[in-house]
Amino acid sequence: MVKNKNIVWFDEIDHDDIGMVGGKGANLGEMLKSGIPVPFGFVVTSYAYFNFLEVTQLKEKIKHYLTLLKHKDPKNLQQTSENIRRIIVKEKIPAELAGEIMTAYLALSKRAKKSSKLSEKLTSLFKLPYVAVRSSATAEDLPTASFAGQQETFLNISGESNVVRKVQEAWASLFTPRAIFYREEQKFDHLKVGIAVPVQLMVNSETSGVMFTVDPMTNDKNRIVIEGIYGLGELIVQGSVTPDHFSVDKKTNEILERKIACQTKMLVKKDGKTKEVNISQKTGGRQKISDHQIKEIARLGKLLEKHYFFPQDVEWAIEKGKIFIVQTRPITTYKKQGQKEENKTTDSNKVTQDMQILLTGDPASPGIASGSVKIITDVREIGKVYPGDVMVTEQTNPDYVPAMKRAVAIVTEKGGRTSHAAIVSRELGIPAVVGTGNATKVLKNGEFVTVNGAKGEIYKGALTSGQKIELRSAMAGNLQSPIFKTATKIYVNMASPDRVVEVSKMNFDGIGLLRAEFMIADIGTHPRKLIKEHKEKLFISKLAADLLKFCQAFSPRPVMYRATDFKPNEYRNLTGGREFEPEEPNPMLGFRGVFRYIKDPKVFELELEAIKMVRNVYGFRNLHLMLPFVRTVAELIEIKKIIAACKLLRSPSFKLWLMVEIPSNVILIDKFCEAGIDGVSIGSNDLTMLILGTDRDNTEVAREFDERNEAVTWAIERVVKACHKYKITSSICGQAASDYPELVEKMVSWGITSVSVNPDAYNHIKETVYNAEKKLVNKK
Repeated sequence: MVKNKNIVWFDEIDHDDIGMVGGKGANLGEMLKSGIPVPFGFVVTSYAYFNFLEVTQLKEKIKHYLTLLKHKDPKNLQQTSENIRRIIVKEKIPAELAGEIMTAYLALSKRAKKSSKLSEKLTSLFKLPYVAVRSSATAEDLPTASFAGQQETFLNISGESNVVRKVQEAWASLFTPRAIFYREEQKFDHLKVGIAVPVQLMVNSETSGVMFTVDPMTNDKNRIVIEGIYGLGELIVQGSVTPDHFSVDKKTNEILERKIACQTKMLVKKDGKTKEVNISQKTGGRQKISDHQIKEIARLGKLLEKHYFFPQDVEWAIEKGKIFIVQTRPITTYKKQGQKEENKTTDSNKVTQDMQILLTGDPASPGIASGSVKIITDVREIGKVYPGDVMVTEQTNPDYVPAMKRAVAIVTEKGGRTSHAAIVSRELGIPAVVGTGNATKVLKNGEFVTVNGAKGEIYKGALTSGQKIELRSAMAGNLQSPIFKTATKIYVNMASPDRVVEVSKMNFDGIGLLRAEFMIADIGTHPRKLIKEHKEKLFISKLAADLLKFCQAFSPRPVMYRATDFKPNEYRNLTGGREFEPEEPNPMLGFRGVFRYIKDPKVFELELEAIKMVRNVYGFRNLHLMLPFVRTVAELIEIKKIIAACKLLRSPSFKLWLMVEIPSNVILIDKFCEAGIDGVSIGSNDLTMLILGTDRDNTEVAREFDERNEAVTWAIERVVKACHKYKITSSICGQAASDYPELVEKMVSWGITSVSVNPDAYNHIKETVYNAEKKLVNKK
């Protein structure tokens, strides 16, 4: 782990160093070590930045300007930013630090060739040390903060003095208006947030672009979306040009959709400078990358998603036929919503079907909203956008975010579905249409329009009162249950507290599976690292705070919390994880589940303390515990002793459930029941893989994964009937319950007491259960 160094090389760093090298630097190191083709470089660490502030005594001056800040006043925000950035850039960097940066820059090409992860072919592209100087804000005590897109990037920088100057300008960009605004809104201490500066060999991109490893519009996990343009990639991120758009099937790598845009300009590196040049209509109208390159980029995307265990937002570039991954980060808007979301959108589209279309573009963020047009031609005009306005502009960048938060919808002339405007609109949950071409000319200030972000259409006039009622009804369609009363309970699977209030208003009977992993990942630091640093209370309070949100929202309905079931390779990605987690060739069958708790009970005991805090301190006794991946009856008996020692005892108000996800659970179900449990929940995902000996994430054998296979259905039937025999509850929480109504019907006939499904599956599962129960009654 890197400590107290001004300069570190990419091949020296990984995820554990995020506090010193920032998210970008850590990801670049991780990718390099994983064999992903990454242009080499080094990072000027946050340690160097904080030292710079101390040595130059700039901290007090910055504090002074911040005392005068009124961040919701655009003029005051702009002035404060200019004042702070000016004093940072004006100050002289200490000679020793400047010397270290220069030395690293001059050694860069030679060091790149020595890197074992970089081929001779790759390094041969970098004969001249042109570099990209990037910025990555970071805060060691704010592991869940996201500073993406707030700081500056400088391309095609050459010469050691120029690199030093750009590093200083990158530091200053920590105080752009958008960065200051974000920290104020999040109530972060400006002077505790640092900045690391990756300096990376420049790819002179012939083509470049972005990739999402799930469809960012529909959250379809089976599709990869790739967008590409000619030249350097800044124009696509800014939304200055509309890119080619491709959709790729994640399993087969087949190109499912292609939309070729006519590009009129591109950024190129010429004579060491970045220049914007025009493109002929003939050239600009061609497909920017070959089908082979599309498929290869998609392949790299799958590797990245598998490495990080989460859908990724990736920037790529191609030079001389070689594909490079320049950056990757998690998709912040990803939610496992499923296909029912599309049905809801289809219903809402009927509301606008008779309205006059003024303009069309690319659908970028779903939803329908009406408002008064406010045309913004410059970032200095964002103060003109008021709550309820439809913001119309050529393109957006992070400086526009304060205005976007006030708008009900966004319309841009340029950009694609992966542009800044599209991404931020999806994060804010407001409709957006991008790439309209001439919105600022067609639309007029003050006129009322309606924006349909799912169809990419802007209509004349606002929605009528009747249309608004119809829209609310359509959008609520998946949130309102049909009037079906069933004996079988319908629970919901949840992981993140983001949607808990919304989902709690649906008619679910409780939470049948509350996954721990997302909440632990949000804490960001490996629990053992926190224990080592005597920060156990931090872990307990953060986990308890998240659990409390679910219990409050669903009270008095039960919440079944499944304790952590991280595999070692997943735990290793948390800060500090590599110190405590072994590398395993087959993590699915490795150091996980209850065996982990017994061997090292300290982390599990922290979880139990969080449960006790919610139940005993906050008084929400609807929280219960579910144990994952219990291999043997002996393990169950042993873990019950640990739970009892923490003064959590089984009772009518505290249930202990067992996850049934291993063949041994099925074979010995009678003995597990006799050992003393209150219920089981069948994890059909793992159980199916282990019964059929197949990996659902391996494209070569994934087609063999099927929860409806007779071996799997035999196992489920055996478990449900055994639970009925021992008078304990039985449930299922795997994906099968959401995907296969015919399987749900069978389970109801066997006597299952509940099914737990994704939020969007409620209506059709409720109806399926109702009809299945009705058939049983009629048979009698």
